[in-house]
Amino acid sequence: MLHGRPPREELKEIRLRLGITTRDVADFSQKIAETEGNPEFHISNAWLTQVENSDSVPSIFKLYTLSSIYRIKFTDLLRLYGVDLQHLALHQLESPLPDTHLTNIEVYDSDRTVSFPIRFDRSFDIDNTNLLSRMVEIWGEVPIALIQHLDIRHGLYGYIGLEDLTLYPLLRPGSFVQIDPRARKVQPFPSRTEADRPIYFVELREGYACAWCDLQDGHLLLLPHPLSPCAVRRVAYGIDAEIVGQVCAVAMRLTDPPAPAPDAAKLPRRV
Repeated sequence: MLHGRPPREELKEIRLRLGITTRDVADFSQKIAETEGNPEFHISNAWLTQVENSDSVPSIFKLYTLSSIYRIKFTDLLRLYGVDLQHLALHQLESPLPDTHLTNIEVYDSDRTVSFPIRFDRSFDIDNTNLLSRMVEIWGEVPIALIQHLDIRHGLYGYIGLEDLTLYPLLRPGSFVQIDPRARKVQPFPSRTEADRPIYFVELREGYACAWCDLQDGHLLLLPHPLSPCAVRRVAYGIDAEIVGQVCAVAMRLTDPPAPAPDAAKLPRRV
């Protein structure tokens, strides 16, 4: 529907394609206005002619009427005038409220597609930490409005291997992390708590790591959490290790995944 032309041209083309006149639209809209009990839903012949020949912007009531008569999604008509409801969540993130409150995730157009991994590389080892882009073999367009703001194909995301306990319990194995590739320099650590300390995603010769970092005599120290069973690793910075970026977001389970149900075929039989 949207071809980059002025809204007035788009609306007129839709009406002509349906084979109806401006007077037909006026008659149909009158029924909608009567049903809703609000004259604002009515579209007159003169009003529609003006909209189709000028830059006038319809009210929400008249857009609703046009959506009904033209069989066009209301969200599509809003986008025609530069209003994309899918941007609401992004704007909400940019204007956080100071107090704790209930929120929800609205799906305004479930038919719109997003890039999402539909097949992972069979050679990928879930036990080791890796970049998400290296795990995906095939990307597809999936109509899942819930994740449409995650630009996974082009962004940097990492996966914490199931055997990687470097920052456990702060960062659990099996977590996904978002990486900011602009922050590739190790920052000093004057932070008050471990939660404030920057976490880095590091590329090593043999794979990847996700850890706190420090520089010492040309070497990069990969520092584990104090409760982790892992030891400090010391690697040559710029030779055996490169910082991919700083972790800026985490998707993580707060509890360990449930143990798999026992295979009935392997259970001992009662006699």
